[in-house]
Amino acid sequence: MKKTDKSTIINDLTVNINEYSHFYVTDTTGLNAGATSNLRRLCFSREVKMVVVKNTLFKKAIEKSDKTIEGLDEALKGTSAVLFSNTGNLPAKLIKDFRKKATIPVFKGAFVEESVYLGESQLEALANIKSKEELIGDVIALLQSPMKNVISALQSGGTTIHGILKTLGEKE
Repeated sequence: MKKTDKSTIINDLTVNINEYSHFYVTDTTGLNAGATSNLRRLCFSREVKMVVVKNTLFKKAIEKSDKTIEGLDEALKGTSAVLFSNTGNLPAKLIKDFRKKATIPVFKGAFVEESVYLGESQLEALANIKSKEELIGDVIALLQSPMKNVISALQSGGTTIHGILKTLGEKE
């Protein structure tokens, strides 16, 4: 591969690392063309960008990026495919869904929420992490709950007072 081609690839990977908040490193060795195509389609449908990379070029792109990513070198061995996403738990869920049909891709490591996760044992924890949007939704639901209770109590109190007044009016 020419040096200019390598620098172009490194620049493209650096742009992806800076553009996406999270990325997962997987091993797709053993997937045939059809399964790889299915994985790419699944990634595309869920807005995850899948790129097969050379480990040395990806290491250089990480060093060149704006993010501080340390400790991911252990995951960059063998064949690597990188899944870029702006939602932290989405690639983990995607890998789990795809592995219902096969044992591949193998999870090697991830950079999620400014932290590095290594090893297959971390996949379940990453899949259970709530995304930023889910956390915001939970907070909004918690904030709305007391307001709904107050409004409900005020409305039921108005109905009670109206019922009492109506009953008193009918007695006379």
